[in-house]
Amino acid sequence: MKASDHTDQMLRCWRSAGIDRADLAVRRADGVMLWHQDLPLEELPLTWARAENVRRADIYIRPARGSAWPIVFLDDVPRTVALRVAGKYAALVIETSPIGGCHVWLTSRRPLGEEQRKEAQGWLVGRIGGDPGSVSGEHLGRLAGFKNWKRGGNWVNVLLSSGGLAWDAAVALRLAHMTHCVKTIPRRAMPHQEASVLGSAGPDRSESGREWGWVCGQLEAGCDPRRVCRNLVERARQRRGLDAERYASRTMTRALQQVSVPA
Repeated sequence: MKASDHTDQMLRCWRSAGIDRADLAVRRADGVMLWHQDLPLEELPLTWARAENVRRADIYIRPARGSAWPIVFLDDVPRTVALRVAGKYAALVIETSPIGGCHVWLTSRRPLGEEQRKEAQGWLVGRIGGDPGSVSGEHLGRLAGFKNWKRGGNWVNVLLSSGGLAWDAAVALRLAHMTHCVKTIPRRAMPHQEASVLGSAGPDRSESGREWGWVCGQLEAGCDPRRVCRNLVERARQRRGLDAERYASRTMTRALQQVSVPA
């Protein structure tokens, strides 16, 4: 497949996902950035971009800023993981170099604003990997069919374009909103109600106290609250029996209200 075919395939995939306008950026070898912003896909100056690429400029693209788009960008995703994602969801996988990770453009079920795309990116990077430094909601990705001069002139190619189900970002956005709304208190402090029941002025070394510290630590580390809750149920089931789920739910509710969770 010719280089221009890779470009055409990427843009066709974007059109199919509902993206019809884009920003094109060119970074020349001296670091100067040149922009063509908010253009229809069919009006992108690709001939000019190819001439710049021959002169060792890197070529980037993103959906035009200022609009909601049904797509989420992930940078530096391991190749095997990227292909698994595209095997399950509608996604475009771009290989930026043989030794580097892949770019994944994941189609979402509904259009997402820039802040929503940022939240979804952060949630996904924590679960499937990728570059957390590219979590911005408006990050540029490389345009397929051009050379990657950062990697010695390797071609940027479409690895896979899949037509599966669109990804539902609702869960990721709900959890991100939950994270932003929690209050900050001293690390691993026990809520007043728990402390009064335990009746101890020193460190709580009971099983419940250890589980409280474990839950807080997991949340502070950015772990998925749903997974933490499930694990807590399993930890407590032998001791609490049928009450384990109620206990885990109550513990998680208090922890989410009081622990400083990384945004």
